[in-house]
Amino acid sequence: MSFSFDVIVVGAGHAGCEAAAAAANLGSNTLLITMDMTKMAQMSCNPAIGGIAKGQIVREIDALGGYTGIVTDKTSIQFRMLNRSKGPAMWSPRAQCDRTLFSIEWRNVLESLPTLSFWQDNVIGLLSHNGCVTGVETSLGIRFYAKSVVMTNGTFLNGIIHVGRKNITGGRSGEPGSVGVTASLLDLGFESGRMKTGTPMRVDGRSVDFSKLTIQYGDSPASKFSFLNSIKPVTKQLPCYTAYTNLDVHGTIKTGFLDSPLFNGTIKSIGPRYCPSIEDKVRTFYDKDQHQLFLEPEGWNSCEYYLNGFSSSLPFEIQIAALKKVVGFENVKVFRPGYAIEYDFFQPTQLKHSLETKLISGLFFAGQINGTTGYEEAAAQGLVAGINAHQLIHDSDPLILSRDQAYIGVLIDDLVNKGVDEPYRMFTSRAEYRILLRQDNADERLTPIAYELGLASKERYDLMLNKREFVSRVIKAIKETSVTPGQLNSLLISRVSAEISQSKKAIDILLRPEISIYDIVVFIPLVAEIETEYDGVWSEVLESAEILLKYAGYIERERIVADKLKRLEHIKINPDFDYAQLASLSTEARQKLARIKPVDIGQASRIPGVSPSDINVLLVCFGR
Repeated sequence: MSFSFDVIVVGAGHAGCEAAAAAANLGSNTLLITMDMTKMAQMSCNPAIGGIAKGQIVREIDALGGYTGIVTDKTSIQFRMLNRSKGPAMWSPRAQCDRTLFSIEWRNVLESLPTLSFWQDNVIGLLSHNGCVTGVETSLGIRFYAKSVVMTNGTFLNGIIHVGRKNITGGRSGEPGSVGVTASLLDLGFESGRMKTGTPMRVDGRSVDFSKLTIQYGDSPASKFSFLNSIKPVTKQLPCYTAYTNLDVHGTIKTGFLDSPLFNGTIKSIGPRYCPSIEDKVRTFYDKDQHQLFLEPEGWNSCEYYLNGFSSSLPFEIQIAALKKVVGFENVKVFRPGYAIEYDFFQPTQLKHSLETKLISGLFFAGQINGTTGYEEAAAQGLVAGINAHQLIHDSDPLILSRDQAYIGVLIDDLVNKGVDEPYRMFTSRAEYRILLRQDNADERLTPIAYELGLASKERYDLMLNKREFVSRVIKAIKETSVTPGQLNSLLISRVSAEISQSKKAIDILLRPEISIYDIVVFIPLVAEIETEYDGVWSEVLESAEILLKYAGYIERERIVADKLKRLEHIKINPDFDYAQLASLSTEARQKLARIKPVDIGQASRIPGVSPSDINVLLVCFGR
């Protein structure tokens, strides 16, 4: 019996779910294979979506027709916009979610797609012929065939869990690892490595003295990730809490150093530098008297809490003894210990920008298999891989987002050009055009692309056009309307801003840093009239209008720079070009260009080790 599909997606984590949904929504007959259908898009670590730069990625996923933002909004228990005190390029939405409901809602989404099928099993190998993927084989000996395969294996590839000197095979706490895939890919010529990540212990909220902790509320009113009007923001919210370690906690942690797999040589792979374990923080930042902890609820009807900032692979008894010395946790009970996990990954320099592998046609990698970390980074890669798996088998152009189009473009470009030597996490600092890639304009940047692909509905596209029109009308009204001293001076005094002696254009007042658009629009009757016409989230219109007015110079400057550099992308390079013939290139440049095989001068310029002088050599070589 033959089981044939257009696209097979292996793994139902955040990458796998987005990949399967994208391929199915585009019309491909898609199969999603997972080891446990009750854990789709499982939040293996913290029960939250978004954060610095990650929130921008989620809004981009939503603008492209993905589901992570929608599922988050439907299962949120708290919402906050981070970095409000900074410029709008840094504003980053973040939501706490009900962990159980998040997975259930994702399964509901996937089961609603008529062209998506499911199979619960463990994939142990890849099937290929003459350099093309043909399918996968499972532990039950079943072979499924497809024209495209997307691998999203997460931390399950030869996963090993560490708690002190104890280690067990597994891809996640209580779940077996996946054996066979790595060997299958190595046989085909792929290069693999090992990485490490970790997670904190989960505690019983009934045993915590919350009166000794600092409460942290969500935004009121809350916002949301999805641009769809039909998706509503959370109204009732649960608080989070903050606590601090102390020198007694650090002293207890130090007693476990000899048994720490991080320090005794058991773990040899590299973990995320920006999210170290508590024992690593105590050792590295030995001069610090305390480290901040965040206690986050796991759901509406659960007493389980996630202790953000206390990731550890120390022996279980050391973890508990140290935590009991944190103020508020003196009588704490623990549901399960923190642990570290080592797993296989494959260098993403072996991928094209479409996330298709260079070695095997039709094979795509997405998520932690590419050396990334984080739900959001995985979901973004899954979405792109799912789209391109469909595009490939229909002989259509792949979706490739540039660095000035999306954080997703930055993410994939970094992976393909630079590779990874530690788990990759997105930061705003990685995006050189971050004033262009704001969370508020993700729909304007990407929804037209999704609409053309067929992933964004007419409703979503019209919402974007409608919002754009009303933002333009608000901007025009502010630029054209004058305000008088009688209207404004009391406000200016309260904002410690210079008074005016004659009428001024509203735009001149708004450009003052201490004045917000909400201060100004109350004096512009036309804006009130525009608001009555708009059928959407009015605050999003005002927010976008204010950013476009206040930061117009910065936005224009970044756009000019991006356009200049983009011209290099029009100079194409044959992937089979022999760089060895160019003696004027540095040795490092020849080696890296031959390995990465850039498709244009723009990509070549972003490869580490390829200098501006090397780029000039290439420009001369190609007649520019």
